Amino acid sequence: MELENVNYAQKQRLAYIDFKLMFTSSVTRNEIIQRFECGTAAASRDLALYKQLAPKNLTYNTTEKQYLLESNFKPLFNHDPRKTLVKLANDISDGFDAIGDTKFPVEAPSSLNVPDLMIVARISQAIFQNKAINIIYTSLSSGSNSRDIVPHSIIDNGLRWHVRAYCRKSEEFRNFVLTRITKATMTSGISKGHEIKEQDKEWNTFISLELVPHPKNIQHPTAVELDYGMIDGKMTIKTRAALTGYLLRRWNVDCSDNAELNSSEYQLYLNNKHLISEAGNLTLAPGFQDL
Repeated sequence: MELENVNYAQKQRLAYIDFKLMFTSSVTRNEIIQRFECGTAAASRDLALYKQLAPKNLTYNTTEKQYLLESNFKPLFNHDPRKTLVKLANDISDGFDAIGDTKFPVEAPSSLNVPDLMIVARISQAIFQNKAINIIYTSLSSGSNSRDIVPHSIIDNGLRWHVRAYCRKSEEFRNFVLTRITKATMTSGISKGHEIKEQDKEWNTFISLELVPHPKNIQHPTAVELDYGMIDGKMTIKTRAALTGYLLRRWNVDCSDNAELNSSEYQLYLNNKHLISEAGNLTLAPGFQDL
């Protein structure tokens, strides 16, 4: 049978199998039954048809009673990169994916750039399997090189997609720009105790940012208060320490000591700078200098 001859309902179930394999590296008959409220026989037929259409994509593990991703997997369906990332970030399902019944490690939507979706899939697989992954990464300071990372979350800074991971080369948690990863290969190494998300101090620490209308650049602060829903002339934003610099840069928040950034683009001022000294990526925060 050809895919175009499959009816809509079964095509949804096949796309679900394809999506689940691609992003979590496994799928079970019971997951199909629960997702689509179908019988065991129907789920078995779907898996059999999927294997017929894409025989090299999956294999059955009799011990774990689940279908596993094969190393030469090629998507049976076209999962649009931009739409998929937005759906993952917003927990929105269109019926052709595993979103909703699987918690994917993605935070915040963006439509400004599109990473290679297969690289995103490899990283997602590594997260679900608690494994390290080898990447070829090009940085501004050292160019292209190979390194092993242990990823735990996919994030967005409003401009580019990143993966938050422990880097075995630098021996610390870092953010890696997804579009700068040109190759991602799963390794056999399991993540170690100090490499897991729970040990990422900056990720697990939340900082409250107190933002107010800029005291010098804004002639009518009430307009800014209305834009941001401020109460009593201020607003408090809670963010992960690891993402603080990104947020301040994205919102053009003046982080200088005395509101020194004289430009109309800076409509907000950080009123509690002393609380963010331990946050991450502060070099991105406009006007920030260590106290």
